[in-house]
Amino acid sequence: MWRQGDAYIATAAEVPAGARPLPHRTLAEGEMTGHSHRVAEAVGSALYAHGASLYLVVSAERVTVVHDEHGPIPLPRGTYRVWQQREYSPEAIRTVRD
Repeated sequence: MWRQGDAYIATAAEVPAGARPLPHRTLAEGEMTGHSHRVAEAVGSALYAHGASLYLVVSAERVTVVHDEHGPIPLPRGTYRVWQQREYSPEAIRTVRD
């Protein structure tokens, strides 16, 4: 499992049936800073949405997840589930944003 700020990444067996392909490689948008958690390379990966999670399929030997305020995360070929940290308050459970 990897963590980059409020974004979590873990290996997954497969992309769930019914997941929809996304046209970008942005794993999470930063609401406060405007910075995003994203795959640096333009080719070698595909991103899918399923419920509140994203699934990243790395077909290249390796890609790098980058963010302007956090260290890079190299990910080898494989399938990964990506989700954002959530926090509880008496009013609601909400997604944490950078």
